[in-house]
Amino acid sequence: MSDALTYHSRFSAEEFDAQYNLRAGRPDYEETVIPGWSQASERARATIDCSLDIRYGTGEKQKLDVFRCGDASAPTLIYVHGGYWQRGDKSIYSFLATPFAAAGVNVIVVGYDLCPAVTITRISEEIREAISHIWQDATKLGINRDRITVMGHSAGGHITQMMMATDWPSRDPDMPADLIKSGIPVSPLSYLEPVRLTEALNAGIRMDAAEAQAESPMTNHPPITDAPQMVVVGGGETDEFHRQARMYVEKFESAARQIELFNVPEVDHFDELNVLADRNSPFFAKTCKMLGL
Repeated sequence: MSDALTYHSRFSAEEFDAQYNLRAGRPDYEETVIPGWSQASERARATIDCSLDIRYGTGEKQKLDVFRCGDASAPTLIYVHGGYWQRGDKSIYSFLATPFAAAGVNVIVVGYDLCPAVTITRISEEIREAISHIWQDATKLGINRDRITVMGHSAGGHITQMMMATDWPSRDPDMPADLIKSGIPVSPLSYLEPVRLTEALNAGIRMDAAEAQAESPMTNHPPITDAPQMVVVGGGETDEFHRQARMYVEKFESAARQIELFNVPEVDHFDELNVLADRNSPFFAKTCKMLGL
């Protein structure tokens, strides 16, 4: 195994917790961050043309929300939330649809079942089911299936990378290999073994060494498309999150496959989403460019 994937031997369990247990560094998370996002999301659902809780699978949380900009031919942004595969809900992230719908983008926020009720292996499969449903029902949903970008944050960044590694025609011969036109993993978890060794987090994930190896983009799921990607990390994030982003770019970027590493200056793991929601920010502008605007 390459040096990039053996660095975890340098850290103790306590040091891993400091690097990955990000809520511990934001004591205002439950009192300020989540309520702020939730209130903005309520406004988004009240003001944007949307269809909520569209079921795409049999799991309890296998539902998606569609936010329409008024142009069915516009780009489609599929967003997958984070929460270390064990927390969060799609309803918290409706606020991200506000700036994109105003800019002429149709946004779909995907929900999925959480650990430990399901495994992270199953979660990736659920998002594949969601994207398959979106592609097959695009006309009914009122979106353009030929202009799909996938974006996800944290665990959602890992899931985004897994979608870039998915062989869509093997699932349905009618689905194109280049179904996803661009990918934007935000603060992704590209290599899962360090997360497994983080005791406070893995207690809820229940990931063993075999699953960590099998479900890591770095070890078993390289992108199988040359669609461009932008891997994002907050300037104020821990060293491990910078490493997680950088190693993916360094391994998989090629002359044919453009993968940009973009650093959102000065913000941590959570505030980078507030920057994304700011229509005047470079992060928002670069995302729009990835969408083809």
